[in-house]
Amino acid sequence: MIADAHHISTRTLQRLFQAHGSAVAKWIRFQRLERCRRDLANPLLSEQLIQAIAARWGFSTPAHFTRVFRATYGLNPQDYRRGVSGAGAASMPSIH
Repeated sequence: MIADAHHISTRTLQRLFQAHGSAVAKWIRFQRLERCRRDLANPLLSEQLIQAIAARWGFSTPAHFTRVFRATYGLNPQDYRRGVSGAGAASMPSIH
C-alpha cells in the first residue's frame, strides 16, 4: 500500500529503506507500537483494555504485543500505563 501510494514498486520502497539501514516491515511495526504507546499514555483511554488498543493497531495476540512492547520500551504495556498515570509521560521511556 505504501509503494502504491507513492507510485513506486515494492522493491524500490525496500531499497529506499535499506539505504537508511532499516526495513519497511520494521518501520511499520515501530509506527504501530508508537501509536499503542501513545494510546496507553492517553488518560482519555485509561478505561480501554490494553488488548483492545493493541488490536486497534494491528497486534492480533496479546502475548505477541506484550513481547514486542517490552523488547522496544523495556516495560510491559501494563507497567508502562501504570507508570504514565503515576509519574507522568515525561519520565517514561520512549524510542525516537
